[in-house]
Amino acid sequence: MSTMIENKGKTHSHRNGGNAHMSSRKAAIQSIQSREPVNSSVDYTRSTVSEIYGSNVFNRHIMRTMLPKAVYKAVLRCLDHGERLDANHADIVANAMKDWAISKGCSHFTHWFTPLTGLTAEKHDSFLVSGGDEGLAILEFSGKVLIQGEPDASSFPSGGIRSTFEARGYTGWDPTSPAFIMESTNGKTLCIPTVFCSFSGQALDKKTPLLRSLEAINKQAVRMLHLLGNKEVKRVICTVGPEQEYFLIDEAFYFQRPDLINSGRALFGARPPKGQEMEDHYWGSIKERVLAFMMDSENELYKLGVPVKTRHNEVAPAQFEVAPVFESSNVATDHNMVLMEVFRKTAQKHGLRCLFHEKPFSGVNGSGKHNNWSMADDEGNNLLEPGSTTLSNTQFVVVLAAVIRAVNKYAKLVRASVAFAGNDHRLGANEAPPAIISIFLGDKLTEVVQSIIQGKTGSDKMSGRTIEFGVSHLPTLPRDDSDRNRTSPFAFTGNKFEFRAVGSSQSIAWPNTILNAIVADSLDYMATEIESLIKSGTELDVAVAKVVKETLSKNERILFNGDNYSQAWHDEAEKRGLPNLKSTIEALPVLIEDDAKELFSKFGILQEDELVSRYNIMLEGYCKTINVEALLTANMATTMILPAALEYQNRVATTVVQTKQAISGVNLTSQEGMLRELCEKVNKLRESIELLESLSHSNKDDDNESELFAHAKFYQNKVIPAMNEVRSIADELEMIVDDSLWPLPKFREMLYIY
Repeated sequence: MSTMIENKGKTHSHRNGGNAHMSSRKAAIQSIQSREPVNSSVDYTRSTVSEIYGSNVFNRHIMRTMLPKAVYKAVLRCLDHGERLDANHADIVANAMKDWAISKGCSHFTHWFTPLTGLTAEKHDSFLVSGGDEGLAILEFSGKVLIQGEPDASSFPSGGIRSTFEARGYTGWDPTSPAFIMESTNGKTLCIPTVFCSFSGQALDKKTPLLRSLEAINKQAVRMLHLLGNKEVKRVICTVGPEQEYFLIDEAFYFQRPDLINSGRALFGARPPKGQEMEDHYWGSIKERVLAFMMDSENELYKLGVPVKTRHNEVAPAQFEVAPVFESSNVATDHNMVLMEVFRKTAQKHGLRCLFHEKPFSGVNGSGKHNNWSMADDEGNNLLEPGSTTLSNTQFVVVLAAVIRAVNKYAKLVRASVAFAGNDHRLGANEAPPAIISIFLGDKLTEVVQSIIQGKTGSDKMSGRTIEFGVSHLPTLPRDDSDRNRTSPFAFTGNKFEFRAVGSSQSIAWPNTILNAIVADSLDYMATEIESLIKSGTELDVAVAKVVKETLSKNERILFNGDNYSQAWHDEAEKRGLPNLKSTIEALPVLIEDDAKELFSKFGILQEDELVSRYNIMLEGYCKTINVEALLTANMATTMILPAALEYQNRVATTVVQTKQAISGVNLTSQEGMLRELCEKVNKLRESIELLESLSHSNKDDDNESELFAHAKFYQNKVIPAMNEVRSIADELEMIVDDSLWPLPKFREMLYIY
């Protein structure tokens, strides 16, 4: 009898818990249904885009109006030609920056930088320096303070490059990326983009190597253009336009998902009955609530001088995309980090949460950050813009050949530039580029390349082609030289290369640093070869043609225009000898191979200790990410999913027993089979949780470099499969456990109700 009472008590308790779960989920849905869309504050009839654009940026227009002419010209020489700014000029710039910021409502400034955490960092300082003898506020901002700050470097990742007790670090003003004002609910802060280095000058951030790589490619590109006869060019920059994909879900669901809060992705969740198979979300009509969020975000970004251009629904339900106009690589990188922060803040204002994880929801597409990369000279000419006759456009063909060689020679390094735990969920699936790096050129450009390799000459046979609709009142459209290939990781798209493997949550600084470095290396190689031939008496045109032909011939294996998802391509890639680094653990060791060390050292981008430190930090980041996910998986399965499954098991068992007691001889084979299946799944869940917990506890933390890789492999080979097993069983239970008992908002709710 006592046992029966105890069981009844437990049942009653569990039922209350089950009702609580269902009521909380229902309450979330009801709150969303009753939520009025937050009206966007944007009204472009009062203030046009052109009036607000850059209003919170200390840009050239502001400097021209506030700085003495001589100082302004010195700043322009710094921005356009890389000249160092005189300290006296820096004092004048700092004072003008302070006056402008205070006039806009700022009380504080911060040196805004990107440490190796992958996020941004800031420490706010007041302009107030003294109360003065009369007790009045004195506000100052000197050139010395503008140029250099001193944050504590001990708590930022260093990858073993320095000891924990070595705390001193420096931020250094980057004048090529304009200062800006970030607005918050309770104030405004002047943000000054800076680099971040250790006491001994070692780079501890993502910006420093990027700036060094830009210097390297500028030097080699100018050298090449001068060699080809274009003597007017003084500077070459890399331009980038990163497309940003993201998910939006209602915060009422978000707060009921510890996995989303702590890891950025749903560690549990069965595939929704409707995913993206209807193909009805992509470029569909944007819901009012989402559009209000987009408009508010765009308004803030316009004020910050971020040139966002497009907005639309993406493929997966609740997934969206924003893309900017091209900018210089350094500014584009900073602007992308600003964009993500603005999106996070603005989403909360609208009762939403913005998710940048590469795969927040299994069963539907994940998110990338397509990195559109090109080069331009100081006259604004795109070096990857084909001429009217592509084959005769020597400059274009030389740069194209350099990129092809770079990606082929350093394919493993290109893959490593996008290697981290979040991106492992994406790369290689039928929604993102595979881990095999290849280049798509399109049929026409491939034809041109093959003609060069074979020593043939020809003309642009496809120029002037049009598309006819067959309807008299519809216009004739010009047709591009080639179709687009959305399965290629590195695709030529008319006047740029689209690197599609970049993850949606990562800074684009590191992928672009590597792209710049490898192309600089190829330009250096080709220029040296051409110069050598000229010295031996070969005509310039003949030398260029010979080097281009040899370069393309040796590197054509990287070119592929077909379906990168197909098994046939994987087989073909293996025959060609192309690397297939399927995971982060396979890709990261490339960073410390001799070729990588030599490349980065040769151009002064990263010394060996700086490169090795990044390798260590990335391994640590991988281990920490998986460890957090493993602990979350075990905890949620134990405290949320298992109790719900046990309660449902108890209900089914009670029903079977009571039915037998009520109706003698009734056939309950089906119900008993259901109970047996449920018991087996519950047992499997408990066993899988115990295995995951034991594995998590068996792998202790160790910062020793020799142990890091072994730990990372342990997480990949042991912990991740154990996590996946827990999830697999839990997701099966989600499909059979009483809906009123299930504690977590389901994908069918989160992806469609907002």
